[in-house]
Amino acid sequence: MIAAQDLHTEFQFPPEAESQLSSDTDLEDPDGKNAKSGKGTAAKKGKKAFGERARGGGAGRVPASGWVNGHHHENGMENMTLFEMIKMGKSATQSVVDDWIEAYKHDRDIALLDLINFFIQCSGCKGAVSGEMFRHMQNSEIIRKMTEEFDEDSGDYPLTLSGPQWKKFRISFCDFIAVLVRQCQYSIIYDEYMMDTVISLLTGLSDSQVRAFRHTSTLAAMKLMTALVNVALNLSINMDNTQRQYEAERNKVAAKRANDRLELLLQKRKELQENQDEIENMMNAIFKGVFVHRYRDAIAEIRAVCIEEIGTWMKLYSDAFLNDSYLKYVGWTMHDKQGEVRLKCLTALQGLFYNRELSTRLELFTSRFKDRIVSMTLDKEYDVAVQAIKLLTLVLQSSDEVLTAEDCESVYHLVYSAHRPIAVSAGEFLFKKLFSHRGPEDEGLPRRGRQSLNGSLIKTTVFFFLESELHEHGAYLVDSLWECGSELLKDWETMISLLLDEPVPGEEALTDRQETALVEIMLCAVRQACECHPPVGRGSGKRVLTAKEKKTQLDDRTRITEMFAVALPLLLAKYCVDIDKVTNLLQIPKYFDLDIYTTGRLEKHLDALLRQIWEVVDKHTDTEVLEACSTTYHYLCNEEFTIFNRVDIARSQLLDELVDKFNRLLEDFLQEGEEPDEDDAYQVLSTLKKISAFHNAHDLSKWDLFTSNYRLLSTGLQNGDMPEQIVIHAMQCTHYIILWHLAKVSDGASVKVLLKLTNKKMKFNVMEMPVNAFTILCDLLLIFSHQIMSSGREQLESLVYTPDSSLQAELLNFILDQVFIDQDDDSNSTDGQQDDEASKIEALHKRRNLLAAYCKLIVYNVVEIDTGADIFKQYMRYYNDYGDIIKETMSKTRQIDKVQCAKTLILSLQKLFNEMLSELGLSFDRSSSAFCGIKELARRFSLTFGLDQLKTREAIAMLHKDGIEFAFKEPSPQGEGSPPLNLAFLDILSEFSSKLLRQDKRTVHMYLERFMTFQMALQREDCWLPLISYRNSLQAGGDDDTMSVISGISSRGSSVRSKKSKPAAASKRKLPEGDSDAAWLNREQSAQTPMMMHSPHLTSTVLRDPKKMRPEDGYAAAQFTMPVEQQHQQPMTPQQQQLMRRSCVVDSRRGSGLMEDDEEPIMEDVMMSSEDRLEDINEGMDFDTMDIDLPASKNRRERTELKPDYFDPSSIMDDSVG
Repeated sequence: MIAAQDLHTEFQFPPEAESQLSSDTDLEDPDGKNAKSGKGTAAKKGKKAFGERARGGGAGRVPASGWVNGHHHENGMENMTLFEMIKMGKSATQSVVDDWIEAYKHDRDIALLDLINFFIQCSGCKGAVSGEMFRHMQNSEIIRKMTEEFDEDSGDYPLTLSGPQWKKFRISFCDFIAVLVRQCQYSIIYDEYMMDTVISLLTGLSDSQVRAFRHTSTLAAMKLMTALVNVALNLSINMDNTQRQYEAERNKVAAKRANDRLELLLQKRKELQENQDEIENMMNAIFKGVFVHRYRDAIAEIRAVCIEEIGTWMKLYSDAFLNDSYLKYVGWTMHDKQGEVRLKCLTALQGLFYNRELSTRLELFTSRFKDRIVSMTLDKEYDVAVQAIKLLTLVLQSSDEVLTAEDCESVYHLVYSAHRPIAVSAGEFLFKKLFSHRGPEDEGLPRRGRQSLNGSLIKTTVFFFLESELHEHGAYLVDSLWECGSELLKDWETMISLLLDEPVPGEEALTDRQETALVEIMLCAVRQACECHPPVGRGSGKRVLTAKEKKTQLDDRTRITEMFAVALPLLLAKYCVDIDKVTNLLQIPKYFDLDIYTTGRLEKHLDALLRQIWEVVDKHTDTEVLEACSTTYHYLCNEEFTIFNRVDIARSQLLDELVDKFNRLLEDFLQEGEEPDEDDAYQVLSTLKKISAFHNAHDLSKWDLFTSNYRLLSTGLQNGDMPEQIVIHAMQCTHYIILWHLAKVSDGASVKVLLKLTNKKMKFNVMEMPVNAFTILCDLLLIFSHQIMSSGREQLESLVYTPDSSLQAELLNFILDQVFIDQDDDSNSTDGQQDDEASKIEALHKRRNLLAAYCKLIVYNVVEIDTGADIFKQYMRYYNDYGDIIKETMSKTRQIDKVQCAKTLILSLQKLFNEMLSELGLSFDRSSSAFCGIKELARRFSLTFGLDQLKTREAIAMLHKDGIEFAFKEPSPQGEGSPPLNLAFLDILSEFSSKLLRQDKRTVHMYLERFMTFQMALQREDCWLPLISYRNSLQAGGDDDTMSVISGISSRGSSVRSKKSKPAAASKRKLPEGDSDAAWLNREQSAQTPMMMHSPHLTSTVLRDPKKMRPEDGYAAAQFTMPVEQQHQQPMTPQQQQLMRRSCVVDSRRGSGLMEDDEEPIMEDVMMSSEDRLEDINEGMDFDTMDIDLPASKNRRERTELKPDYFDPSSIMDDSVG
């Protein structure tokens, strides 16, 4: 084996090296007969250092006349280099490799020069290794020379470029290396020259500070290692075959034994063993020289390449690599801070666990890193979490005893995840765990029905659904299980049997709660089968179904109709009084194929369904149940189907009965002189709720319900004793009546009816309205606003209604009283359960609906935009509850009128400022929480204007104008010489100064001076600081743009770095007369007061001139820039100068260009919720790097046992990264 200290990373081209290459053995030599034909005795000594092998002749040869600097010349035409051929992709990789092998046989130095330049050019370097450099320069000198050829301002190189061409190039690059080794595996790779040179080159390049060199050479080295693993595997197979042949021949009787064949087999085995030793030597060099350093590289792509390839080695040649010595690298890297690397770890392990034979050899690894894999199911990167769940599924398949119940439960709850790939993966895990085990007792059970195997599995699904305590998410559970368990979920026959059939003796019947859950799961499965798309919150809309999926959808819909057309009336009859079950069952008919009622002669079952719906309407007053009945009638009353007349008659009879009952009850209820009792009120309310529910989906105009509802409302408003719920549903019903007439507005008669209806106005106090009535009123105001005349409907101008100022004020006061309240003050929670979390959420949901209804009036110009000031001022205080609604309202109003929106924002700040003055008094502290809160709100408002100053120019200018006028509006109550009452408002207004263009700053400053006196400009007391600060923010100069002294200092201190790291900034669109202020926008955000001045920052930039830099200087040269104010005041001591030099080296390595170091930590805990953290990832611990020892023939030597100490923290490496 090569010891680590024997490995030389510099390659030296020998002056002469003898090589006798067979002309026909490079492409194929399956028996290895011609291998190593040119080796001397020195080659048979075993594993020598690569530096020793490369010493010999060859490099001093005069290149053949057909090759110059790696380019092949033929008949005056220059052929492409290897890089160009691979890049173009026009030639097959096999033919390119064959041509190179022929060139190598002709002159190996020139061919190797072309191969070296291939790796250099693949790194994006513009330079090339010449013949002179090839012969006389050391490895480090060549790499330094090539480094100088890089364009430092560009961080792109072929492996990172986007586009189909470069994606194909990466594939071709990897294929080239694999084919090269495969074609050379019988002779050339054993000549102690080609492989030694390539490995030394790649090892040196992989240690470069240049990311392109490091990335490209690491990828090449890892692919080279993979190719060598394949060669080693073939050698192992040949050695086993040779050993068997030898033993078979030796066991023959002496008369039949062929001694010459025995000698031939012994010689062949010896040569194969020597070849295997050579391959071990090469792989050790790559593993120790490249992998153990680069798997911890600072660049995630490089780390990912290393982990991906070591997974391939363990899978291809498990006897050699599938042990703790190599598995530990994968285990440690699962803590990598980049999701890309963690993903490669999981995919590498999946390839191992997928093979049952290999998974049995991973027991120790699994026990050590199982907790980490389980925690990765909550990874912040969704792709990583998905692969972690899939890996646990493979672990579960390999052994049921590895994962504990707690481990499984951590995966179970992910079936309710909003991210569908995670949920589907968790569903597969759940299905494998709970539903895939079949015992002997399951044999012989019927396929369908209550006693079938699916019956018990469906019960298990119900139990799991109830135990998860997320009963409202049945659709998510079904969607998660659909891909792996759709056959089970489509067994509606068994579900119906579990609900309708009586349990057999000894069988435990389902409880009422379990039956409710089963009905919900059954409905969700029906919906999933018919709609073929995930529930709301999963996926991005509906996708186009394939022809096969469409056929499956139609078949499922037919089955559902045939099955539930018969069973649904029976289910409704059994659960008629159960609200939850009936509500879910009544949603099933909308997935029916209604033609089957006729074609399948199922009319009697339709009649039974209609009778059951009638019964449900008669027995229930719950809104959800009634709306479900209304929706079912709406779907069944489709004129396209022959069942329309039958359903329409039943619907008309039902509504006739309801309307007659309502009119009769209403007469008794409104009789003069008699006070209605609770029974009468309940009867009127229940009937009104049923009519209102049906009016939502059906046109009931012919029953003339408006008269009775108007009478009910007017009487109730006059007397003031009408029950609130009756008022709500009467208004709701009236609302539907108006909407149905509006839907038929094309008919002239309908317009007349609408005019008649809208002329009947009712005066009422908005503040006394119920919450539901407020929403109805907002909707009506929106419907009958000026929007009603859009799209060529000018004839409806007479219907337009504009709320007057008093109504607008009442609407706003209602919102302020009902919406912007503390959670504990809310008295609208149901059943008085103030402490119930569910009731609080429901109350918040209602308040959000109220606010959204009012904000729609602002957005559509129904009410004045400036009324939004009282809404906008609540943005910070109620950000968690209503922040999204208020922010969207601001965005929409800005689209309508930018200037008016800006004036509304400044008005909201003025309102808050006045409230603060009335609360704290005139002598308030500008550091108080109230003032800081207003200032923070102004900063948030400023951010909403975006970065395009041209679009918001006029709006920002008007905002400053209004703000200045407000600041100087009220004189000081203390008399002349004191600051105006609202002067502190300028401090708040300065938050918007960054949004002004330079010329606008001067204009605003001039406008400000109109309000200032000469004495004001001379004031320097604390009470005048807001004016001073605001004036400074309006100065157009580079250092006076900000609101503090330190911002100018810090901006100059960071200017060198910013110019270097953002070379493309100059290409951006310039603002007129204000292009020099572009950086001011960024500096303003970090402005601080002089009292909070930070220490000056030491910044470094890399000074590099490829033509002038000395090689020994490398990239450590740096220049430091300090603020001018600090340079003259702080002479540096020698210790400080030394510290600066050290920081210079560090900063030069961490630049944003190609020069990068790899010593930053790359492991961290990246879980959203993970308590465990690997404590042995830190550098400085002992580490043991194993030699690659290929296993001998199984007939001669046993495989090495797993060594548990390699998972011990003390075995972590302390090798330097860079």
